[in-house]
Amino acid sequence: MAYLAEQGTLHRTPIGDFPTEAGATVVGAEIAYRRFGEFRGTAYANNVLVVEHALTGDSDAATWWDGLIGPGLALDTDRWCVICTNALGGCNGSTGPSSPHPEGGAWGSRFPALSIRDLVEAERKFLETLGIYHVHGIIGGSMGGARTLEWSLMYPTYLNAACVIAVSARASAWQIGIQSAQISAIIRDPDWHDGDYYDICRGPVTGLAAARRIAHLTYRGEMEIDERFGTIAQQGENPLGAYRRPDQRFAVDSYLDYQGIKLVERFDAGAYVALTEALNRHDSGRGRGGMNKALYSSAVPTMLVGVDTDILYPFHQQEHLSRNLGNLLGLYKVVSPVGHDAFLTETRQMDRILRMFINKTTDGAEPTDGFGHDPEGVWAI
Repeated sequence: MAYLAEQGTLHRTPIGDFPTEAGATVVGAEIAYRRFGEFRGTAYANNVLVVEHALTGDSDAATWWDGLIGPGLALDTDRWCVICTNALGGCNGSTGPSSPHPEGGAWGSRFPALSIRDLVEAERKFLETLGIYHVHGIIGGSMGGARTLEWSLMYPTYLNAACVIAVSARASAWQIGIQSAQISAIIRDPDWHDGDYYDICRGPVTGLAAARRIAHLTYRGEMEIDERFGTIAQQGENPLGAYRRPDQRFAVDSYLDYQGIKLVERFDAGAYVALTEALNRHDSGRGRGGMNKALYSSAVPTMLVGVDTDILYPFHQQEHLSRNLGNLLGLYKVVSPVGHDAFLTETRQMDRILRMFINKTTDGAEPTDGFGHDPEGVWAI
């Protein structure tokens, strides 16, 4: 019998000392989670859907995926028990750099580097602590998509199906470069203090805001940004003066400043570094005979979703996954000027895709063989 927290409330579950893939240990680790909908079934046959959040997301999936999780919605909580954890290394309840260290103070620089596989392994330990040894499906986008893909490769008998959204089989050199630039912006801030700023100051807020500016440009589409802002000056400011001044901005600069401020108010810089580093280490082929061999070995029926204007994880990366996955449910395209974030903002399209995922994984439909899949067969939703 699974023992779950009250619906919608944040709850922390101890998982004990957690050894990382690279050989370090997170002592006394905890995983925070929320659940939406009633659990039905047993430890091995139940109605659980696990939803994996993106880099700066959290366990409150019903909020950041508003319109998709709830009674009568695509992930219908009258039917399904939706569980969403906060990833290990985060700052929204699970153990991370800002958490208290057993020997005093915050973990800070003592917190080890993590991989995507570590995040999955911690989540598996969490589920088993709850008394859940199998789930119906796992769904995730961006970093959550990387976690979902790894779930299907690490523990293929643990889930009936996977929905992998807006991510690649491994981090590309471009992704590592752009993500490392974000880390660099944070750790070069004088208030970083080698990650041990928690008892000294507010932290590297300038560096974190700069990192978010860089990241946000990869989350949104080039056409959308240009159509919204073009070369317009911020109201009351003049970026075309005789000398450059930081308080005289283009409208797009003001927008990016705002995005940086919003993140600083809700997220920890140490967690941002830890989880971004985990994304840099994402490689489904590592230790498995190479990427394509690993993908073709997958026995889990897997639906793939991409965005046509995604700069961070271009659609060709989901096409590559579709050609090599051993058990493909289908490849679907979200058409939107928004870019990578479209899987969060295009509710109508994602509603149809998630309903198809549920239908395909509950009506006995035969998945197609992903090897040699024709990209011309992609569905545009």
